[in-house]
Amino acid sequence: MKHTSFFLVYFLLTVAQLLICNYFHLTPYVTLSILPVMVLCIPIRYSTVAALFIAFGTGLSVDLLAEGLLGLNTFALLPVALVRRPLIRLVFGDEVFARNEDFSVKKNGFGKVSGAIVIAQALFLALYIWADGAGTRPFWFNMARFSASLAAGYILAVILIDTLAPDSRK
Repeated sequence: MKHTSFFLVYFLLTVAQLLICNYFHLTPYVTLSILPVMVLCIPIRYSTVAALFIAFGTGLSVDLLAEGLLGLNTFALLPVALVRRPLIRLVFGDEVFARNEDFSVKKNGFGKVSGAIVIAQALFLALYIWADGAGTRPFWFNMARFSASLAAGYILAVILIDTLAPDSRK
């Protein structure tokens, strides 16, 4: 995906996340976020430092314009940006970096992409739910919220993955 088109899609999905946060409160058990998969799909030509800055800006924007609890999304999103490259290397192998090409479902397979999505979502949600509850909610509630949010976030991410990580050979 070209440099400008990636950031246009990224911006539009950030706006979509703002709408999700403001208008789609399904239940207290579901925290619906596409932010982890958005950060995961930042092109690999961007360094970890660049991904951290992008994630910080995105998380802070969502915190300021939608969530109300300043720093919550930022806190949970920065570790996803930090482990983005090692996660891609772990799931997709070194070939992605050797060829300097982004991953996609068509090139790397649905199973590998699903695995990367689940890991990124799980890391984000574990930190988000832990910080949001701040020790005031029971463990069973946090586990139910984590499970339901992971399932809902995974489904939404799978729907959006071709938009975020298109096959460059098309």
